[in-house]
Formats: sequence, structure tokens, C-alpha cells
Amino acid sequence: QVQLVESGGGLVQAGGSLRLSCAASGGAFSINTIGWYRQAPGKQRELVAGISDSAGAYYGDSVKGRFSISIDHSKNSAYLQMNSLKPEDTAVYYCHADLLVLAVPGEPYRPLEVWGQGTLVTVSS
Repeated sequence: QVQLVESGGGLVQAGGSLRLSCAASGGAFSINTIGWYRQAPGKQRELVAGISDSAGAYYGDSVKGRFSISIDHSKNSAYLQMNSLKPEDTAVYYCHADLLVLAVPGEPYRPLEVWGQGTLVTVSS
């Protein structure tokens, strides 16, 4: 069973930086796309950033120029560097991945969408 484990959330003052990590593990798989969404209290979940070999990196409008996403295929991990943080960046950040997984040896890889458990980022003013 493939899992995504996030780390790096916490409390930071406005203008500060945080780095989130997301590691995928469990079974045989390859990563098509990996990234982060976030959800603030009373708001809908929104795209923060994503990355794939085919599309490269892409960002939500509210974080462009401040956040940077990267991937390390050797570690099956992705990283979100968040700079110039604002109080409105406060939310639970969820790692999300579209994978190809080998469920049964000898059969073709199958698509699988996986979510992490979420990590809280709080930006104080």
C-alpha cells in the first residue's frame, strides 16, 4: 500500500520560510505527478503547486514567485520551499500524488491517486 508522509509544517512569522517534504513509500510504483493542496478553515481545498516530468512545475496564482516545488525521484520525494509567507498562507497542506502502481506482479501498472495526512502551516502576523 503506497503512502505519502508529509513533514515540515509548523508555526512561522509573516515573512518567514518553511520547507515541506513529502515522501512516497510502499510497494512498486512510479510518480506521474506530485504536489500540494491546502485547505484553510471554512475554505475549499486549493492547488498550491505540482510537478511532473512532462509538465514541469506549476503553481497556484496566490503562491507564484514565493513558493518553489522540486522532486527527487531517487528518494520518491517532493519538496515545497515556501518563502515570504503571509498569514493567508495558514492552512493544512496536503501532499497529493498520481502514481502508477504495480498491484500484481506480471500485470500492467495501474493508476492510483494518493493523499497524505496533511500538515499544518500557521503564519502569524
